[in-house]
Amino acid sequence: MAVNGVHLIVFANEKGGSGKSTSAVHTAIGLAKAGRRVAALDLDGRQKTLARYLENRQDTAKRHLLGLDIPAFDVVSDGSPDTFETKLDTLTRGVEFLVIDTPGRDDPLARAAASRADTLVTPINDSFIDLDLIGQVDSETYKVKRPSFYAEMVWDARKARAKADGGTVDWVVLRNRLQHVEARNMRRVGDALAELSKRVGFRVIPGLGERVIYRELFPKGVTLLDLQELGELGISHIAARQELREMISGLALPEATANAA
Repeated sequence: MAVNGVHLIVFANEKGGSGKSTSAVHTAIGLAKAGRRVAALDLDGRQKTLARYLENRQDTAKRHLLGLDIPAFDVVSDGSPDTFETKLDTLTRGVEFLVIDTPGRDDPLARAAASRADTLVTPINDSFIDLDLIGQVDSETYKVKRPSFYAEMVWDARKARAKADGGTVDWVVLRNRLQHVEARNMRRVGDALAELSKRVGFRVIPGLGERVIYRELFPKGVTLLDLQELGELGISHIAARQELREMISGLALPEATANAA
């Protein structure tokens, strides 16, 4: 359920390597740079990718005397539901959005976060391996046979949310690492996703492309949106920034209100 009137954006995928944390960080920074009040919470107490990214960002800002936008953030290191609730309450005070990054595995806190989400974002790589997380596909026809375990988990989360406060969970599947050439496999994945989206109720939007730059940004904690002020903006980065803006726009998040301004 919504906490302190804040819109919760939960990035969740039980399969690692989908670009989940990268998408979460770029969304948080993108909102902050747009003047929105945002905080971030990392539920992966082992890897702490989102938290490490923002710690690197703090170090870069301090070292180079840069005025980088840095959301308030924290980590649930002990995996405790009580700690999760406490940090959830603390971080949602005085902000519009809380971006939550979950572990890339089946995890009780990830399930709890999904049931509290207003927007649930599931990044997947553009392949049938990742698609299998949410739906099983016939090997001959490439038609969807049935939803998979993760779709069932989201269904349970939606029921829990509706029971708790009558709210709804907007489930968004993010097609990350789209190749920049048209391919038969890419079309088949797209067709299967479109079919599955009607059966289990999610929206599909394009995410972040397969670009080396995303892996290079982590040590400095910067994002594509920072490169211009760092004097590192190239032609390829401009296209990538547009992808990022379109991704955030596709999330269809609430506009700022007079009270939130």
